Amino acid sequence: MPTSAPPRNRFERRRAETRQALVRAARQILAETGDTSASIQAIAERADVGFGSFYNHFESKTELFEAAVVDALEEFGQTFDERLVGIDDPAELVAAGFRLSARLTTSHPELMQVLRRRGLGHIHSDNGLANRASRDLQAGITSGRFNALDPTIALSGLGGLLLSLVELRFSRPDLDGDEAAVSLAEMALLMLGVPPADAHEVARRPLPDLV
Repeated sequence: MPTSAPPRNRFERRRAETRQALVRAARQILAETGDTSASIQAIAERADVGFGSFYNHFESKTELFEAAVVDALEEFGQTFDERLVGIDDPAELVAAGFRLSARLTTSHPELMQVLRRRGLGHIHSDNGLANRASRDLQAGITSGRFNALDPTIALSGLGGLLLSLVELRFSRPDLDGDEAAVSLAEMALLMLGVPPADAHEVARRPLPDLV
């Protein structure tokens, strides 16, 4: 789960723990079924908190489920920050991001199911992976690594390809996920204007240690 500044006293710690338990329960529900019709009582029971605690943190289930999606997307972005540190080439960051995402469907299925079910509505959000992808796209355009594309359109294209990859991994587990990720990463680089031979090589560079 994403981290923030530690609470300053016991009351704040307990309050933060209760809120996080509710968010965790909502994430589980989203990952399992995507059904947000569960009652507040059922959510509170899953979170192992009192029913009345819900309204100390959220005004509605809609607000809770939105917080759960934001929480998952921020964890997704932080995972990229931690595991792709040291890569400076924007093209390699794009390719490695696709390949890492394919592997996360196995190592972090709950997280990736939330992305699968709710990611489309957050492609242009200010949190999670979107702002990081926008940063890397802009760096690639500024440096000439990518064509001078409209960053918003380019982000839509990358987000669509990434979500398609995640969907593919869950709906067709029989396929080679790593190979599919490499192929889509190469396709993304071509879309961004990376020359074919370069895109082929970059999409197949050794990945950082993802353990």
